Amino acid sequence: MHFSLSSEQSAFADAVGRFAREKLAPGALQRAHQPEYPWDIAAMLSEQGLLGITLSEEDGGQGGTLMDAVIAIQEVALHCPKSADVVQAGNFGAIRTFAEYATPAQKEKYLPDLLAGKKVIALGMSEPGAGSAVTELQTSAKKTDKGYVLNGSKVFSTHSPEAHVFLVYVRFGPGLDGIGSVLVDRGTPGLTVGQPSSFMSGEQWSQLYFENCEISEADVLLGPGGFKKQISGFNIERIGNSSRALALGRYAFNQAKEYASVREQFGKKIRDFQGIQWKFAEMAVKLDAAQLLLYKAAVNADSGLPSAYETTVAKYICNTTGFEVANESLQVMGATGYSQETLVEYCLRRTRGWMIAGGSLEILKNRIAEEVFETKFNQRA
Repeated sequence: MHFSLSSEQSAFADAVGRFAREKLAPGALQRAHQPEYPWDIAAMLSEQGLLGITLSEEDGGQGGTLMDAVIAIQEVALHCPKSADVVQAGNFGAIRTFAEYATPAQKEKYLPDLLAGKKVIALGMSEPGAGSAVTELQTSAKKTDKGYVLNGSKVFSTHSPEAHVFLVYVRFGPGLDGIGSVLVDRGTPGLTVGQPSSFMSGEQWSQLYFENCEISEADVLLGPGGFKKQISGFNIERIGNSSRALALGRYAFNQAKEYASVREQFGKKIRDFQGIQWKFAEMAVKLDAAQLLLYKAAVNADSGLPSAYETTVAKYICNTTGFEVANESLQVMGATGYSQETLVEYCLRRTRGWMIAGGSLEILKNRIAEEVFETKFNQRA
């Protein structure tokens, strides 16, 4: 049992960190407050081999492990939090589920541009009446002579204002076994992408409307009965979510540490006050503990899909730690931390969102409790 990175992993972390410090840190503040997808950063990350890290070389990826992807997203986030979103889009979430289950023809059609940073794929899962209870989704896929016709809507899809293709959860029939997923290109007749709306973090999303939207058989990713496979792939998204939340907490921690080392009040540096020292001690312990649980989930997955339970634990601890550390770091920095002249307030807003996205803290605790009692708890009426 090892609690440190291997020599190869350390060298990779150093290389990514050096690149991020030199190329991404400049402009990080301005970039964070721009809602648009940073296509220039996507191209740079692609050139560095930081998109498709866990995808096979045959598919155009790097053939690396999930741990490699975690290292990459955290090293990038430590220098430019917004750029970590691009690493997420190119390694976790929708693209990972797609790469796991897509046909050779589907991969040939989409992966080259996605891995080159020229296009981005968005997940259409949540609906106005189906958020945490995703199995209650209503967006339908009805069989026709030409393929399928889609009707319904999706909300809160990350990157939806600019995505070129959507991986959409649909209902082919009744019950859990009736759920699967399809691929819908932007511009497909019957698909309307609504006007962008903003989250508290500044991120934007657009509602997706499907009105007699026709797709072909070739656009089906996972047919009826594919729900469990989709959720297994979704665990990858949670690892990316966890990694960014923790890394943004650590980014804020580092900013506050630097601030406390130079800021003086009452004739001495504020780090010399015991109240401030205790804050940093508590934050350091939380960060280290969460990091180990994140690594556990990533390492045990190796090159495959991570354990649902270990992923749930990692997301819960990383979400709460990232937010709590960002909040305490802001408090240490006072009005400076609260100002948009630093990225600490940005880290606070972003980490708060991840406590909802990808599985709320309450849903995560339900799942953990089921593991504790070795039973399924029915939350429905």
